[in-house]
Amino acid sequence: MKAANVRSITDLKNRTKELVRDVSESGQSVVITQNGQAKVVVMDVEQHDRLQDTLAMLKILAQSQESLTRTGRTYSAADVRRRAKAVIDKASNR
Repeated sequence: MKAANVRSITDLKNRTKELVRDVSESGQSVVITQNGQAKVVVMDVEQHDRLQDTLAMLKILAQSQESLTRTGRTYSAADVRRRAKAVIDKASNR
């Protein structure tokens, strides 16, 4: 677990407003534990959006590598940018 900030579910219940403010202001995610085990992560919306964009780009990369291996076909930079934008737009609309 990489998150530097870990809090208990009791802390979340008792101090929700403060925790949300801290996460929003710092941009740092917080791992919430239950019975000493990590259960969920609370993160800032901007951080979540960046994560989704990164995952979309990684998905494009994986698909591109698979396609190249399977077909040997390559694409122009303009085509890749257009496809990447479409995937990112789709991920953003979820």
